[in-house]
Amino acid sequence: MKTATLASIALAISVSVANAQTIGVSMTNLDKFREMLLNGVVSHGKTISGLKLVTANAEGDNELQKKQVQQFVADKVDAIIMMLSDGDFGSQMTKIAADAGIPLIYINTTPSNLSDLPDNQVVVASDEKDSGTLETKQVCSLLKGKGRVVVLMGEVFHVAARTRTQDIADVIATPECKGLEIVEQQAAYWSRDYADQQMQEWLAAGVKFDAVIANNDEMALGAIRAMKKANIPMKDVVVAGVDATDDALAAMVAGDLDVTILQSAVGQGAAAVDAAVKLVNKEKVPRENNVPFELVTPENIAQYLPKSQ
Repeated sequence: MKTATLASIALAISVSVANAQTIGVSMTNLDKFREMLLNGVVSHGKTISGLKLVTANAEGDNELQKKQVQQFVADKVDAIIMMLSDGDFGSQMTKIAADAGIPLIYINTTPSNLSDLPDNQVVVASDEKDSGTLETKQVCSLLKGKGRVVVLMGEVFHVAARTRTQDIADVIATPECKGLEIVEQQAAYWSRDYADQQMQEWLAAGVKFDAVIANNDEMALGAIRAMKKANIPMKDVVVAGVDATDDALAAMVAGDLDVTILQSAVGQGAAAVDAAVKLVNKEKVPRENNVPFELVTPENIAQYLPKSQ
């Protein structure tokens, strides 16, 4: 993605004066997956005549994101699509949009005030109970139900990190996977570099493990990088992540990554834009709109390579 896309920019898309609609898109930050998500929004927006998208990147700063949304309101956008970094921040965003009467679509991250959303505010995401569950069941299968596991978590306050980590524990509690044991579990903040550092610490401490289960692909890739620097044969360790990013799929093709879960950035982006347009047009949209997760393995990766590009 070009640097210009990361700033607050306007993308005029086949603007029709009579039916022009403007949607503000607020991203909490832009890593590999979030770039894909934003591209999914923008790409689908280009297919809709008379639509203008204005995007903003808050660079991980909640207060900056709040100010950007307030600017969207001041600019009288017709709808707002927002990815939160923290679900607990949703109540503030809901009030700002509700007071202005502007439809709000939460994308990817479910706000903690989900049950209190007004009729013109909805969520487009994937059910996180499926992501960590699919991931861990596949690891359990590859290990034949027995082995030592280390877990790399995202930010502990993030609903996806909490849910995916709980998914891991729930699968390990099942009869067929009770032979798995979590020997270490630490936050690496969705980051490849933090995961690399954490894995180095585990290796230096002599931690023994058969699998790495990460809440996202970036952390899985960081763990792989650290293990390869330590000359650990990747065929001896099962590594799993979530998102099916282009880098993750490349690592799978190379034989380094064993499991990832497609969280369709294209699907979420398109669904969010469609929901925004419907709400602007006073049509009803379900409060929760789930885009299914899909298991990706070396056996079926060929069908997923085009989807992640």
